[in-house]
Amino acid sequence: MENVYPGVFRKDGAYLTENADPGHKVYGERIIREGGKEYRVWDSYRSKLSGAMKKGLKAFPFAPGSKILYLGASTGTTVSHLSDILGPDGEIYSVEIAPQCMKTLIALSERRQNIIPIHGDARQPQEYEEVGAADSIYMDVAQPDQDDILIKNARMFLKKGGIAMIAIKSQSIDVTKDPKVVFEAVLKKLEPVFEIMEKIRLEPFDKDHLFVVLTYRGD
Repeated sequence: MENVYPGVFRKDGAYLTENADPGHKVYGERIIREGGKEYRVWDSYRSKLSGAMKKGLKAFPFAPGSKILYLGASTGTTVSHLSDILGPDGEIYSVEIAPQCMKTLIALSERRQNIIPIHGDARQPQEYEEVGAADSIYMDVAQPDQDDILIKNARMFLKKGGIAMIAIKSQSIDVTKDPKVVFEAVLKKLEPVFEIMEKIRLEPFDKDHLFVVLTYRGD
């Protein structure tokens, strides 16, 4: 088993994290036991971050003890793997607006103390201003104004030089345009606020998605 990112391992082409809640699965993922430890297989078709890793992601700002603001947490698939990585001293402030997703997310947070679920609208970061400064922002919000949402949250929470990751879904922005045109427009909007570090198309894991890694310039 090879250690490829902080807290992330690779075995037989699959990415894994050591299960912080042994004996329990989160989304039906495969479990591998080795060396007296239990690892969860990180499904690249269920998590855009895992898909980006499979496509050669270089930047990985997540490590034990770090603080993440996660926008669009859904039911917690990716959040759960970040929970494995961050350990008991880390914090994942997980913002989700859908009530049904929140029920699952809350149940997950009851088993994993480093997950802090927030029922809120990512367009209104003042609703969760108590989060405070974050080391990184991870965003998977399929909305036409996702660039504005990221900028607003970065200005409120992200430390200067902090890393933001965003999964841009072209179909949520403009279904009538070529995805490349949509991506270029979003990047143009983000460039004055962030330095673009990496751009990764997520096919075959997610169609018409661009995964972007950014450094916050601070303003």
